[in-house]
Amino acid sequence: MDAPTDLPGAGPAPASASRLTPVTERFVLHWGEMGSRWGVNRTMSQIHALLFVTGRPMHADELCELLGVARSNASTSLRELQSWGLVRIVHLLGDRRDHFETSGDVWELLRVIVRGRKAREFEPTVLALRECLAHPEIGRESALSRQRVGETLVLMETLSAWVDEMLRLPPETLMKIMKLGARIQGLMRGKAG
Repeated sequence: MDAPTDLPGAGPAPASASRLTPVTERFVLHWGEMGSRWGVNRTMSQIHALLFVTGRPMHADELCELLGVARSNASTSLRELQSWGLVRIVHLLGDRRDHFETSGDVWELLRVIVRGRKAREFEPTVLALRECLAHPEIGRESALSRQRVGETLVLMETLSAWVDEMLRLPPETLMKIMKLGARIQGLMRGKAG
């Protein structure tokens, strides 16, 4: 049943309590596909996409209904999204249920995702490479193996430092850097040809 919109403070009712608009559906489905390719649970990605694109808090039952997923799957995905810092619980006046929302700032979401992936994937790799090079048996490895582990560590540490610097910059500066990088690359391709 649609919520009345003539009450003070009542916003427009969702497009449909059981159906997404075609554009929202396409966005959510594609984000779920991309999440799977990046090693993230499809439902987790779809929930995040739906919260982002609609720009409004939703409770778990609404998310389940709109996405056609089991409550247990949604609950697990919401907990994981919260652990990443991508979703937070909010409460709405007159409703005892937990509602979930995400940032509407794509740059903030990028920062959260990059920091999370760096902590979960990059930093353990750097640590493992350092441990390999510090291992008492490293001298028994071939010179080529030692060189490759060392070069990989240098690359990972350099990328890590660069990412940290980029995350400190405001979005406007990041956009300028990206555009400048594209122009430089274009110039270099022109000179090479």
